[in-house]
Amino acid sequence: MRDLADRIIDIYQRHAVAWDADRNRAGGWAERAWHERFAESLPPGASVLDLGCGPGMPVAAFLAERGAHVTGVDTSAAFIELCRKRLPAQEFLHADMRGLRLGRQFDGVLAWDGFFHLTPEDQRGMFDVFARHTAPQGVLMFNTGGAFGEVVGSYRGDSLYHASLDEAEYRTLLAQSGFNMTAHAVDDTRQGGGRTIWLARKQPEQLPG
Repeated sequence: MRDLADRIIDIYQRHAVAWDADRNRAGGWAERAWHERFAESLPPGASVLDLGCGPGMPVAAFLAERGAHVTGVDTSAAFIELCRKRLPAQEFLHADMRGLRLGRQFDGVLAWDGFFHLTPEDQRGMFDVFARHTAPQGVLMFNTGGAFGEVVGSYRGDSLYHASLDEAEYRTLLAQSGFNMTAHAVDDTRQGGGRTIWLARKQPEQLPG
């Protein structure tokens, strides 16, 4: 399974143009309501870290239209090139979200349709990334599978790896990383395109007593 997980970067690089077209076709943004909810949780002019930003549409473009200052991160150079052409006023970095250290914090952190391609071990490690990049009282949203396990789907003839921890472990990792859950939906077919979605807010920093 690790070999399949390691191929994800190459798959999105080779299929970047096709995936962009598929993602932005009519009806391809079934989870818009959750991104609206994320945006509504942010202060005006918020800074947002978009982990696994893809080609920048529809999500990063939507956040920018809502007044956010977006920093997008993706391992596909082709996706980053598309983002920079479409949204030149925003910041896009060709980098791996795993172990990311930007040295700054954001009002919102989003890990959408990319986090679930990481192995269970790498997903656990991402909670340190979330914690160090989310400002106190900042918002985190990500999506996962609905139950623990590894699943292999396909995209244009290539095997596409996905993994998920179980609900109890995600809850524990969020709490240990300083986040309070604010919303959660399992296999949301009504507003999430079948995704399992997590929305949380970073606890305020505790002053020394």
